[in-house]
Amino acid sequence: MILFGHHFIESPSLYHIENIDAIKNTPPSSLLYIEFNEKNLEIIKHTQLNNLPTAIKVHNIKELIFATQFQASYAICEKKDAKKFQNIAEEYLFDTKIIAIIKEEEEIEELALKGIDGVLFQLAIIKTNS
Repeated sequence: MILFGHHFIESPSLYHIENIDAIKNTPPSSLLYIEFNEKNLEIIKHTQLNNLPTAIKVHNIKELIFATQFQASYAICEKKDAKKFQNIAEEYLFDTKIIAIIKEEEEIEELALKGIDGVLFQLAIIKTNS
């Protein structure tokens, strides 16, 4: 299981970007965090074309499938959707890992028992401006 943002484990931060110019304000080889929506498609396509490691926040199955087509390393989702998304990822053998957002350490065990690829504590997301 992948853990982002737990104080016991060193993990990369996710840099929340809202435009292409913001990428230059992130450290080299940063993991970019992008909300999936139509206004961000240009940014998402840019990260794909430039092979930049990307975590895309998805809200439904359709967005999950799009994120995999854009070769996102991670699909970030709400905990309530994680098992449904994980089942689809396993059915279609996606390379994209399913990462559930959690608030409490106790949620790690619950999601591990459901076979979810990983969890993300909000503090691992850093807002980046252009």
